[in-house]
Amino acid sequence: MTDANLAHVLGRVAVVEERVRALVDARRADDPQPDDPFRGMYLSDEMVDHLLGGPAPGLPPTPADEVLAACEQQADAAVGRLRLRELAQEFGLQDLDVELFVVALACEVDTRFEQLFGYLNDDVTRRRPSVAVALALCGIPLATSAARRRLEHGPLVTGGLLVLEDPDRPLPGRPLRIPDRVVAHVLGSDDPDPALRDVLVAEDHLEWSDPSTLALALGQGARLVYLREPPSGSGRVLAARALRVSGREVLVVDGAALAAAADGEDVAHVAVREARLTRAGLVVTGIEQLAAQPRVARPVLEAAVPVLVVGSGTWDPAWSARPPLVLDVPASTVAERAALWSSMLAGDDGAAADHLDAAAATAPFRLRPEQVVRAARAARQQAELDGGLTLDHVRLGARAENSSALERLARRIDPAVGWDDLVLPTHVLVALEEIAMRARHRERVLGDWRMRPGGGRGSGVAALFAGDSGTGKTMSAEVVAHELGLELYVVDLATVVDKYIGETEKNLERIFQGAAGVNAVLLFDEADAVFGRRSEVKDAHDRYANIESAYLLQRMETFDGLVVLATNLRANIDDAFIRRLDVVVDFALPDAHHRLALWDRCLGPRLPRDADLDLRFCADAFELAGGAIRSAAVTAAYLAADDGGVVGMRHVVLAVYREYRKLGRLTLESEFAPYWHLVG
Repeated sequence: MTDANLAHVLGRVAVVEERVRALVDARRADDPQPDDPFRGMYLSDEMVDHLLGGPAPGLPPTPADEVLAACEQQADAAVGRLRLRELAQEFGLQDLDVELFVVALACEVDTRFEQLFGYLNDDVTRRRPSVAVALALCGIPLATSAARRRLEHGPLVTGGLLVLEDPDRPLPGRPLRIPDRVVAHVLGSDDPDPALRDVLVAEDHLEWSDPSTLALALGQGARLVYLREPPSGSGRVLAARALRVSGREVLVVDGAALAAAADGEDVAHVAVREARLTRAGLVVTGIEQLAAQPRVARPVLEAAVPVLVVGSGTWDPAWSARPPLVLDVPASTVAERAALWSSMLAGDDGAAADHLDAAAATAPFRLRPEQVVRAARAARQQAELDGGLTLDHVRLGARAENSSALERLARRIDPAVGWDDLVLPTHVLVALEEIAMRARHRERVLGDWRMRPGGGRGSGVAALFAGDSGTGKTMSAEVVAHELGLELYVVDLATVVDKYIGETEKNLERIFQGAAGVNAVLLFDEADAVFGRRSEVKDAHDRYANIESAYLLQRMETFDGLVVLATNLRANIDDAFIRRLDVVVDFALPDAHHRLALWDRCLGPRLPRDADLDLRFCADAFELAGGAIRSAAVTAAYLAADDGGVVGMRHVVLAVYREYRKLGRLTLESEFAPYWHLVG
């Protein structure tokens, strides 16, 4: 607190002291029972004289009006903030409001006033000024309706600067109290009210985007602005920058947390008061959740400060009677995010991690600027434990920004296989690499270069994996996710398909909405069950089935994520879906060459092998898909573990035989040739 502000506050309190002295003298002069034995039972006249015996330090015992004039003259010449004057200007206080406020403030800065107000209240247990005492100290008759109305409905009360306590008492006897946060503010503190601890969001001072247009709107008097942000843009950062440019502080409120608070309406009023005290603008996130609680939302959206609401959907006029200025937040560019990653990954000495290409590693992630900041901090924190920053730390930090909404709707897989684990034809590998390439550069191609304009099309990447069971579709999706540093979510169709009309679409919409907040690969296995071909309408079931397919067509086109559809029956996928896909990958059954590689890869380097193991024969004789070979290899390993720990031909042949039986295939002696005796 500046000396000038302290002097101004104490000077105004000294004015109250002079008025208390005058009121005490007037009370004594008009006292009809000066010898009342109960008078002064707890506070004698001598004690009152003692309390009023000396003036405030540094001020002579002069009349109140002269003390007031001298105080304000000194304030006029002061350098620095005078918070009482700022308070009067921000809250529209009149002279009477300020005087009433200072009367209530007196007992907060000088404990003598507690006893003096008890004396004037004729009840020493009531140590705050009552309405009657406060009006008397201001020279206002108690019956003045304008003054009473000012106290009940004026800016002091509506702005949260003053509280009339004990509502069961008649108005004259009700005590006046200034909330602790307001007292602290007047005395120089800028610490926010503790009631806001769970709803305030820490603001990162990021230099992103151009705030000039928004700042101009604020300068022209805009009081409610709705900032509609894309997945990679930040309305919060843009709002904060614009407020600072326009000369205001920033108070960011989490609307979802505010709506969930038990006393949300009271906390909302406290948030508005905090913004006015600190001459800040309100930045409100989570508007959809907040708007669902109108009593909580109304004080915030109709506040007497600039309110900048951040959301991703369309503004609903029912949210506020005040029409907003609607602005679209620009998406962050690849270059902007790269610069932000570089800046945030720099060490404490300012040296960037030049050995890392963080921009390329995080290209598949669609993150807002504030998410990049948090992700970079998380990466550096993890790197401190591991002894050095790597790209794995960067990707781990980026994945930490994923929401958990999708985990309740799909099965999450942490990818643990790479390109070396795949045994596929070259053309399939090239197609998979194309998917990774598209996901890595989609922000530049579809965002910066606008190669998919109009029509509400999303910036997602969609691929179809078609092939028989066990040909590597799911594993390929895992490899793509691993290459991009993303998680893989496999949608369980049992939680999606519903026999009741319209329920399947609702379930899918929940999945797509959950995936919108997650940087991951979304895999629909057995996709033909929900992405099937439309048919001729012969009855109501056909009509609603076609409606379901039409909905999926539209939703796929607007999806912004990376989605893979896997099917064993490509012919059952509607042609309209095929047109909307970016890449189609056909997985064929492996030939003998690839089967040999699969046998070798599935048995692995750690499993001891007998000299009689003839994998070439297995590859040539047994026409199995990769999944079946993997299953047979695991069975053979179990058999070997129970038979000395070395896998031999007898274990592999028996495992293949059991796999054939499991698949319902005929087991012919000619197919097993010289090893048929091992089956029996």
